[in-house]
Amino acid sequence: MNVVFAVKQYVSKMIEDSGPGMKVLLMDKETTSIVSMVYTQSEILQKEVYLFERLDSLNRETMKHLKAICFLRPTKENVEYLIQELRRPKYSIYYIYFSNVISKSDVKSLAEADEQEVVAEVQEFYGDYIAVNPHVFSLNLLGCCQGRSWDLAQLSRTAQGLTALLLSLKKCPMIRYQLSSEPAKRLAECVKQVITKEYELFDFRRTEVPPLLLILDRSDDAITPLLNQWTYQAMVHELLGINNNRIDLSRVPGISKDLREVVLSAENDEFYANNMYLNFAEIGTNIKNLMEDFQRRKPKEQQKLESIADMKAFVENYPQFKKMSGTVSKHVTVVGELSRLASERNLLEVSEVEQELACQNDHSSAHQNVRRLLQNPKVTEFDATRLVMLYALHYERHSSNSLPGLMMDLKNKGVSEKYRKLVSAVVEYGGKQVRGSDLFSPKDAVAITKQFLKGLKGVENVYTQHQPFLHETLDQLIKGKLKDGQYPYLGPSTLRDRPQDIIVFIIGGATYEEALTVYNLNRTTPGVRIVLGGTTIHNTKSFLEEISASGFRGRGAESSQVTARASSRR
Repeated sequence: MNVVFAVKQYVSKMIEDSGPGMKVLLMDKETTSIVSMVYTQSEILQKEVYLFERLDSLNRETMKHLKAICFLRPTKENVEYLIQELRRPKYSIYYIYFSNVISKSDVKSLAEADEQEVVAEVQEFYGDYIAVNPHVFSLNLLGCCQGRSWDLAQLSRTAQGLTALLLSLKKCPMIRYQLSSEPAKRLAECVKQVITKEYELFDFRRTEVPPLLLILDRSDDAITPLLNQWTYQAMVHELLGINNNRIDLSRVPGISKDLREVVLSAENDEFYANNMYLNFAEIGTNIKNLMEDFQRRKPKEQQKLESIADMKAFVENYPQFKKMSGTVSKHVTVVGELSRLASERNLLEVSEVEQELACQNDHSSAHQNVRRLLQNPKVTEFDATRLVMLYALHYERHSSNSLPGLMMDLKNKGVSEKYRKLVSAVVEYGGKQVRGSDLFSPKDAVAITKQFLKGLKGVENVYTQHQPFLHETLDQLIKGKLKDGQYPYLGPSTLRDRPQDIIVFIIGGATYEEALTVYNLNRTTPGVRIVLGGTTIHNTKSFLEEISASGFRGRGAESSQVTARASSRR
């Protein structure tokens, strides 16, 4: 179950099916992102695709010597653009691939428009999602719900993305969903409807144990997207932001022109592939080794190119040297910037307290530590607010809840009202009365003993104690202990055996910390393969945007004091 490979295969097949000759790749805004995640431009150039165009761009030239490969989402707008295109074709022949199921009536409209008979074929290739890592996919959708209900356009897009994923991996799954979430149930029903309607497409060879689709809701764990991260991929997203594998470094002090935007893709960057899940301390050592290796391979300035053989050897090695030089300068810049931000924002200290808020249950220590950091001038308003959010979520109903005092500390620190309002918005979004599960206290004797022993041993790394709630959910699922009462099956049948192929989808967005959890479970659980998807992949900033976009605006600081007092009396 490798989503990068699945999308890559589709793109390769499109190009191969069009045969030899010069080609143009015609895409829309979304399919451009989908393709760019799995192929670099130079890789596609090697396959005789010399031009990349957007179908909606109005000033395309007529080039009758080119074949057109169209890879498009089956939207009304795209069908309309295609009809216009076929009436006045700019290219010699058209191979049309839709990224999802296209209606018969749309195909008929296209056939009627093709008066010059330039269309060679129309097919469905189900690459209708963003393949982020081999086991992670996203739909790049922000603000998918309004309050606790789906935005209908987003529901339709999510159901399409999820069914395309199932078709591309050739899975017809049993479906389980989080009972406490109305959007999870609604999405499960929509996916089931598509599977029933398109039963011929889903008629795959039966496996002994059917695959399982588990649909969850982000509001069940609002803690994970609020934490600072210390593994490479997650940390880059948290501090710099990853957008379709691209990182904007234009704000880095003294950045050179060619490094203003860099691409981090495990597909064609060996250093990144080997280090994306390692923690920051190890990255520093590995960068140093990379630098030393680079220095050793550097062509000596005084190296004399005396013979033709010398020159030939130099030219042959130069592309590798140039590629390595690019990799070194890119990662040195990225790691340097992460290091600068971590020290400028005092993130080691901030993160230690975040981890305490997420993993420990000592209220008085947590409260003291949050107050201490709120007084620290190096702590930014963003980090100060996130600490208070974590406190508000964890100690929402604690008898000594001191949220009003912390809200006052935020105000005194000069934190804007926009951020202060978000504290109550986060609790409204993912507080105790919303969650279907208990996020903070261990559930049974075994878990309590584990936590006690962990406390005795001391933690290997205080900055990475936290395990996302998803870890426990998947662990229970794999052991066959996930309660049907909380995560019911859709339909009458249930799974008798331990699941083997699991697709987890989080409405409201997944995180790279959860991607790491799934990566580790895949590595350590033989016979189980898990793919994780979300409406998007969040860092703290985008998660707070998601909450605002969903209509959770929060109350002013004063009214949140009242709720805090009320809850402290319970």
